[in-house]
Amino acid sequence: MATQDAADGAEGSGAEALRESTPGDRPPGPDGLPLAGNTFQFLRDPLEFYDRCSAYEDDVVTYRVATSDGVMLKHPADIERVLVTDDADYRRASIIRNALGQIADGGLFLMEGEDWQAHRTALQPSFYRDRIETYADMMARFADERADEWRGRDTVAVSEEMRTLTLEILAKTLLDVDIRGQESAIRDAAAAISERFDAGSLSAFLPLWVPTPVNRRCRRAVSQFDESIAEIVAERRASDGEFDDLLSILLDLDLDGDGDGGGLDERAIRDHLFTFLFAGHETTALTLSYAAFLLANHPEKQARLHEELDEVLGDGSEGSSADATRPSAADLFELDYLGQVVDEALRLYPPAYTVFREPTRDVEIGGYEIPAGSTISLPQWVVHRDDRWYDDPDSFRPERWTDDFRDDLPEYAYYPFGGGPRHCIGMRFALMEAKLVLGTLAQRFAFEAVTEPPLDLSMQITLQPEEPIDVGLRER
Repeated sequence: MATQDAADGAEGSGAEALRESTPGDRPPGPDGLPLAGNTFQFLRDPLEFYDRCSAYEDDVVTYRVATSDGVMLKHPADIERVLVTDDADYRRASIIRNALGQIADGGLFLMEGEDWQAHRTALQPSFYRDRIETYADMMARFADERADEWRGRDTVAVSEEMRTLTLEILAKTLLDVDIRGQESAIRDAAAAISERFDAGSLSAFLPLWVPTPVNRRCRRAVSQFDESIAEIVAERRASDGEFDDLLSILLDLDLDGDGDGGGLDERAIRDHLFTFLFAGHETTALTLSYAAFLLANHPEKQARLHEELDEVLGDGSEGSSADATRPSAADLFELDYLGQVVDEALRLYPPAYTVFREPTRDVEIGGYEIPAGSTISLPQWVVHRDDRWYDDPDSFRPERWTDDFRDDLPEYAYYPFGGGPRHCIGMRFALMEAKLVLGTLAQRFAFEAVTEPPLDLSMQITLQPEEPIDVGLRER
């Protein structure tokens, strides 16, 4: 009998995670139908299916969806083993490679082995701390200009506004391209691709060439995206200026180091740009949308944030809050509660709601034999709401994120940006952007509840609200 004790991670609960299993036995899991397995249960409500799997006491749960054997891991120690300790024994799951590979198979997200390592190393300088801190003023300025546009409005569809804002920021900082007013092709492509890979839809399991309405919309959107990217690349190639950004790195990349000009081809550049533009703006937009929604529905938490912002940045007492100083990268060290709000939003509504891996050989996890080729799910949606690690896990409590709590929390009980060697390359960029944008907007406005909980959510490529998230605005 295999037993594993977890660290005391819950807030004052002293909770122990006890696993009991018999090596060789099949992990528990929901009953399914012959041939179809759990496919129809999953399609009916993917999030409810995840919650159903999470209810099993064992930390290893099995299921079968669309002819694939799935295994859900819920214990931080097992998640760390897959992502970090035994990372060499796993790769991106076939379900992800086959799906997203139809859109951008040469991007950093799907690359493997030595190719991935070479490209990751070459692109990493764009995301060093000192580099991204140079973007801070621009991030806050773009947010401040968006706040100016909101003046006089009673409500905003914050989920739509944030998507546009984060795309504008990403394009300007990483590509040095001002796309304000011209971002529709990229934004619409992101929406169409997300819809195409909605886990609760049959379209997610069909090849992209099948002429369904969703697939046709997706192909049109991708084509428009490609035209926009080709134009950006062509303009940069024709420019005589000197640039020091992600796009310049991609255009100058010489992985062989022989200086013969044999850099990336146009398709590889496009795939990288697609990956960064899609993942980079969509996930941060969702983080900001969920944070605004949570603050709007918890006015006492929002009041605490406003107090901190006024104390650190000034309250514009001689005019309006618009006259206060915009937050800077240095201010973030003093804006503790702002950081806690972002961390808590990422815990409750992680845009990347699960990580998929696939063992390249038979492995043993938690006393169970897991065959090579199985789809292993490491769901942030489940682990971030586990009451062994979080007291009152479904509640919005930014103040839980004290230094002591962080120190006691088991590794990989919180991993909104994945983990191990393949953790999100843009993690620091995304966190700084989310804090600066939220701080700038909250400095100018109080958010008021319009969309109320519970949210109807959709498991697409990211965790999406089924309907736009609206918040009311009250100028401060």
